[in-house]
Amino acid sequence: MSAAAGRVGRFYTSARRHPWVLGKVADWKIPLGPYTPAQIAVAVVGGFLLIKTIGWWSWMGPVPLVGWLLAIWTVRRPKIRGRAPMQAALGWVLLGWQPQGGRIGGRAARDRAPHPLFGGFTIEDTPAPSRAVQQRPARMTPPGPAADRSSALRTVQPAAPERAAGPVSGVQQLLALAGQGGGVR
Repeated sequence: MSAAAGRVGRFYTSARRHPWVLGKVADWKIPLGPYTPAQIAVAVVGGFLLIKTIGWWSWMGPVPLVGWLLAIWTVRRPKIRGRAPMQAALGWVLLGWQPQGGRIGGRAARDRAPHPLFGGFTIEDTPAPSRAVQQRPARMTPPGPAADRSSALRTVQPAAPERAAGPVSGVQQLLALAGQGGGVR
């Protein structure tokens, strides 16, 4: 395969830049045409309204008909922020149709339902205070009518003996120094 066979050239004529129109075939065109889709929509809807309301405007003479023709001529090449009116109207409809939070992956984006977050923490291996720990006497609770008999026989085990090791982490060392009256300068 040669290098020339892999190349593709494209040429865009000015016809691609013209708006879509109805009523023009080769050199022939409709009188006063060609017409854009917006002009056709205004002509059809306006003509229907004029026919249905002829009893209301007939006393004005040709003024409503002239206004209808001017409206058709006015929408020939209007731009709304650089866009044709039909595309602008479609954009507004699609904007109103979008979910308020937008879309993620083609689906409506929704906030998750709030739920409470519970947490806790446990402090383990804390240095025992310098004073001797006094053991509390074990309480015996009288068993109630529905209480288990084995609960009456349970006693509280004495606490584990105090470790002789000093504080391990830096924070524990600072707390031990503060407890002894020392400090960091």
